[in-house]
Amino acid sequence: GVGPLTDLVGRTEPRVVAVLGITAYREAFGDRSVTVGQQQRRLAGAELWVLPNPSGLNAHESVQSLAAAYRGAAQAAGVLPESSSQGA
Repeated sequence: GVGPLTDLVGRTEPRVVAVLGITAYREAFGDRSVTVGQQQRRLAGAELWVLPNPSGLNAHESVQSLAAAYRGAAQAAGVLPESSSQGA
């Protein structure tokens, strides 16, 4: 659950924590109104993002929509430069 994740984030201090899937986030954080993207709440100081699950069961997502969603979190984490247009 959230407790061990919060402890881990507190120890490792990442810039961003990404949860894959709205359902996973809803179950873990008890927030039924969540949408994909950056969340207002933070987790132990890290930005908290909800990203679409890349599972094949998520058939309404395309490679392009997944890339766009993941790009924002990657930029926030410093993995991609802010102006990057790579990958989609």
